[in-house]
Amino acid sequence: MYAVVETGGKQYKVDKGALLKVERLDAELGKTVEWERVLLISDGEKVTVGRPFVAGAKVVGEVVRQGRGRKVHSYKYKPRKHSETLRGHRQYYTQIKVLEVVPGK
Repeated sequence: MYAVVETGGKQYKVDKGALLKVERLDAELGKTVEWERVLLISDGEKVTVGRPFVAGAKVVGEVVRQGRGRKVHSYKYKPRKHSETLRGHRQYYTQIKVLEVVPGK
């Protein structure tokens, strides 16, 4: 059984036991997180698509880690202008282990 959930403006395909990196959530390590914004659920035979969300469905996960991703560099260069800019960014993330997928009605 798997589900498609929406969090942080992105959609993720999840199933039980999966590790997932999502945009930073305000949750402590070891705490459980629930998503009610489930867009699709499939049990192998039957696929349920929400309009926009599946009624009564939720995905439960546990916060495993809070961290920052790899550094991404942004470089701008303008020839003959003596202009160059280098910037770096590290995105915060929350790693979650999916405990269960609860189907809707």
